Amino acid sequence: MLTSVYNLYRQSFAGLSTQVWLLSLVNLVNRAGTMVVPFMSMYMTQNIGVSLTKAGFVLTCFGLGSIIGALAGGKLTDYYGHYKVQIITLIFGGFTFFILSTFREYHSICIMTFLLAMINEAYRPANMAAIGQYSNTENRARSSSLVRLTTNLGWAVGASLGGILASIDYKLLFWVDGFTNLFAGLVLFFVLKPSIIISPKNSVDSKTNSSVYKDKDFLIFVLMSFFFALCFFQIFSTYPVFLKKEFGITENQIGTLFALNGLLIAAFEMITVHKLSGKKDELYYVAFGLLFVGTSFLVLNIHAGSLVLLAYLSCLLFTIGEILSMPFMLTYWMNRSDDSNRGQYASLYTVAYSAAHISGPFFGGYIADEFGFSILWLVIFLCCVMTCFGFLRLQKNN
Repeated sequence: MLTSVYNLYRQSFAGLSTQVWLLSLVNLVNRAGTMVVPFMSMYMTQNIGVSLTKAGFVLTCFGLGSIIGALAGGKLTDYYGHYKVQIITLIFGGFTFFILSTFREYHSICIMTFLLAMINEAYRPANMAAIGQYSNTENRARSSSLVRLTTNLGWAVGASLGGILASIDYKLLFWVDGFTNLFAGLVLFFVLKPSIIISPKNSVDSKTNSSVYKDKDFLIFVLMSFFFALCFFQIFSTYPVFLKKEFGITENQIGTLFALNGLLIAAFEMITVHKLSGKKDELYYVAFGLLFVGTSFLVLNIHAGSLVLLAYLSCLLFTIGEILSMPFMLTYWMNRSDDSNRGQYASLYTVAYSAAHISGPFFGGYIADEFGFSILWLVIFLCCVMTCFGFLRLQKNN
């Protein structure tokens, strides 16, 4: 039995490039400091003293900055290469966290959050383009999952430590996030030298050099991804506030829940992707992952039995949905791109999530403030169901 499990894990990790492993190390370092965004709503409501709706608008500013950063990052990646873009955004992004920690005035925080997001989100298209360049069609889903695995291991560490630090002083979150950004930039500089980077401008493998805006199915995919992210990002905004206000769960316990999500993904995503890849269309798994995500929010309306166990059930369902959907979403768009336009594809995919940062937390906070959390969770569930059918319809077009 143990031998079979070992062989399954070994097969899941076999055949991936050295560069993908090194890129995963960089993301592990970077994500180990991811603390500010998950706790931003709580920081704004409890430390700065604003309403949930105003706290949601801060995350909206983050989303606006993310859109500009993602679009710029994609263009810069296709022109200068992912290595330079990742290095610059990691270093400058680190310093923006330090500066933001010193602000107390609401409007100043909104402006600085916008700038922080613009710099930090320019990193993502470059990072995703690097995964695509360092992998091939056969192992792209597993390469994406390996990077996500280390990302979520870092997320587990960051979220768990973030809960502890938040209970001491919220400002510590900004400093740790900033230092890990800088450290990740140093790791990237030393382990992925420019000499082994193939410049997109000189690539001989480009297939079409076509514009991403001519790919109609991909544009529909981006729209569906936006609705997915709209629901997904409630986990970083209204969800932790709900757990503290309605369930009485502490910041430390919330951090543990976030850490559990990361650990489960690290333990099971690679083997799940390994077993499922190639058996059905990627969008099939994405669609059914959405049903799990929607259900994870809907169960919060039960309000019976142990509320802590109910929170863990919600976390488990959410994690299953994330495992089924996100790796195959990445694989879908990577397989439609080439070395000449991968940055553009990555940037539009990132924009879908950035747009959700704008609207998701703000309207989620508004619905919760005006109509209550029960209505919010029902709306999120229905949105997930409709988006599920949207992905299934798109699958038939492929």
